[in-house]
Amino acid sequence: MPALTNIAHLYTCAGDAQGEVGHVANAALVWEGSAIRWVGAEKELPAEYRKWETEDAGGRIVIPGLIDCHTHLAFGGWRAGDFERRIKGETYLQIAQAGGGIASTVAKTRALSEEELVERANDVLEEMVALGVTTVEAKSGYGLTTADELKTLRAYRTLSTSQPVRLSTTFLGAHTIPPEYKERRAEYVKLVAEEMIPAVAGEKLATFCDAFVEASAFTHDEARTVFAAAKKHGLVPKLHADQITANGGAELAAEVGAASADHLEQISDAGIAAMVKAKVVGVSLPLATLYLDMQPLPARKMIAAGVPIAVATDFNPGSAPSWHLPLAMMLACNLQRMTPAEVLVGTTRMAAWALRRDDVGVLATGKQADFAIIEAEDLTHWMYQFQPNACVRTVIGGKTAWSTVG
Repeated sequence: MPALTNIAHLYTCAGDAQGEVGHVANAALVWEGSAIRWVGAEKELPAEYRKWETEDAGGRIVIPGLIDCHTHLAFGGWRAGDFERRIKGETYLQIAQAGGGIASTVAKTRALSEEELVERANDVLEEMVALGVTTVEAKSGYGLTTADELKTLRAYRTLSTSQPVRLSTTFLGAHTIPPEYKERRAEYVKLVAEEMIPAVAGEKLATFCDAFVEASAFTHDEARTVFAAAKKHGLVPKLHADQITANGGAELAAEVGAASADHLEQISDAGIAAMVKAKVVGVSLPLATLYLDMQPLPARKMIAAGVPIAVATDFNPGSAPSWHLPLAMMLACNLQRMTPAEVLVGTTRMAAWALRRDDVGVLATGKQADFAIIEAEDLTHWMYQFQPNACVRTVIGGKTAWSTVG
């Protein structure tokens, strides 16, 4: 039953507005078991907690555990070749149409066993927790057969009990049309809707069902078929929307009641309005924006309109081959013109909303004791002076998952 004291700046992120970080100077944090008991100014620490064992934050800052709410965590191989081809002038769509992109990762992922996927993903999660990440959304989507999609999701189920990071799983069978179905699109959509989704739901392997709506992937009507099946089986829609082209993805996300619409670099004004009305979270992925050399999503316009904006890595082997969420946070400031406060809320409370969770992402009584201690003068200085890693301790469910301090 410890009390963490000597916190120079604590950010609860427990408000409602995008930039409302809930700053508390000279703070203390008390938890018991896996839950937070008290948060506030140290001078106001109740007498009962002053008798508890104390731990010293060393005058550092404390934030809620970071949430990476969009990753493609488990896959086979990498796509450095795609990176070089883009540098030489080929577009994402050109590479995909030539057999590169997602399709090349599918072949490599199918060749791996469930155990190999677990091992690869576990290594990444260890690196993520060292950055202060405590919750991760993990998508399938590189198997594209019933057996291989289940293999990936079963790997996530194993990881959810074998390591400390909280995993939220998403079925992404509608990621791209696999090569063997290139001339039989309707058959593949039927396979996803009538075989894959019931199998995933039957084993309770996922909470969400995602679809990539794009010229190189799925149409609106194909996605509607997938989402109708998903909702029938209790899976919540998510959507890769308006990334490469402006095709009404945000509007579709609102139509189907998606938890989030992700990417959104090409979102329309109508899409913004639809998301506000349907209360869909927008997930920005600035690493992908950077790697694909695209204009970033219009964060200022979206925030002004009332769209809640989360920030995530989109970690994947092609367009965002990094799991470094603090790097994505810095890029959200510089590319999307989001303030440090807005970005922190985007990687905590808003990211939790994108995962339909209310137990993480904030530091408040009764919430999970997930937090990170950061070596920085304050929030703005942390985002301004990018370092390989400023996190010195990560706590998940009241237990230290990683630390460089005694």
